[in-house]
Amino acid sequence: MEQEYPNSGTLFSTKAKKTAKSPDYFGDLLLDLNTVTVRADNKVEIKLSGWKRESKAGKTYLSIAINTYKPEENRSQDPDDDVPF
Repeated sequence: MEQEYPNSGTLFSTKAKKTAKSPDYFGDLLLDLNTVTVRADNKVEIKLSGWKRESKAGKTYLSIAINTYKPEENRSQDPDDDVPF
């Protein structure tokens, strides 16, 4: 990766697969461990988003990012709860 952006990475298509089991894509991901939560079963669930891009050299690749959005907990669903009277 040229520039480091936490929770993002790239996937490039493999030019020539060596075997039938070789991956179709390869790349890197920079994961900020402060943004993930380990579940009770000692696993981490990561949601990814991807964008098809083209490099300056004309190579097509996938730009990927980890979705770190977490809805606010304890937030009321009733809009009248914010009214002070």
